[in-house]
Amino acid sequence: MKGITLIKVISASTVAFLAFSVSVPAQAPELELLNGLQKGEWTLKTRSSASDGQKVCLGDPGILLQIKHGGAACSRYIIQDTPNSVRVSYKCGSSDHGVTTIKRESSGLVQIQSQGIQNNAPFSFNVEGRRTGSC
Repeated sequence: MKGITLIKVISASTVAFLAFSVSVPAQAPELELLNGLQKGEWTLKTRSSASDGQKVCLGDPGILLQIKHGGAACSRYIIQDTPNSVRVSYKCGSSDHGVTTIKRESSGLVQIQSQGIQNNAPFSFNVEGRRTGSC
């Protein structure tokens, strides 16, 4: 009888521990860094690139967290959230996912590093995001 009681106590404490260890997805994170960015047209480009880069209309700054996965409905997990840096892991469907870090230099200039899997292929990139006008 004592052995059964002991097993129940261990089992209950294990369950309690696991309940506090599970990550909870943040569907619509309110991240201070993103909220502080200027709305409008932003250009995303590799620093050393001579190309014009990719233009995005920044109404919802959350799109910067999953550039390779566009407007896909993804679950997000906040890894780090400070006023000048944010790191988020996200998962879109059964196989696509990524981790993005954004560092703010000003309300109109950010550095973005992202890596993950898109359509069963790996990706990794570093871009500078700069506000370039209205949209």
